[in-house]
Amino acid sequence: MIRLALSLLALVTLVACGAESVYAPDDVVARAAYVDPGPKTITLYTVINNRSQEGAHSALMINGSQRVLFDPAGSWFNRHAPERNDVIFGMTPTLESFFDDYHARETFRVRKQTVVVTPEQAEIAIQRALQEGPVPQARCAWSTSDVLSGVPGFESIPRTLSPKKLSKSFAKLPGIVEDVEIRDEDPDERGALLNAQNTGATQ
Repeated sequence: MIRLALSLLALVTLVACGAESVYAPDDVVARAAYVDPGPKTITLYTVINNRSQEGAHSALMINGSQRVLFDPAGSWFNRHAPERNDVIFGMTPTLESFFDDYHARETFRVRKQTVVVTPEQAEIAIQRALQEGPVPQARCAWSTSDVLSGVPGFESIPRTLSPKKLSKSFAKLPGIVEDVEIRDEDPDERGALLNAQNTGATQ
């Protein structure tokens, strides 16, 4: 009886720690693919609580053969951006602005740190992101740092559960071309914003 109870507890724990798998079909992903004309880059997103000053979320925008967003355990979505286990495809400049606007609000700000990389580094980052998900809640920084630390040139990035520690480590990398903060006074409620974004244009 005790063994049965322990087995059930283990099963419940496993389910609670899991994350829902989402896998868009090949043709949908291919149609959505967006190729950015700029240099190959990796951008670290860090969402910071304006009250506590603690990090709340980490994500990566990777501009390689196509531009994708690795948003581990994230809540943003758009009907024009198909997803494969936390990797979101078709990240046009408009969808990037939607993602920024969704996270920057009266209680949170967004830090974006961008480094120029080689095409090979970008592709390794994309493949590692595809292998990482789906990511359980509260593991966004861990998964993001895990993706980065396996990319040549990013070995100095430590695996961490803290978005702010990850941001500080990223800031020490050579080749940072942009480090900006996005602030917005919009209210916390995001439902109406998501609805408006999903009915808008994507180019």
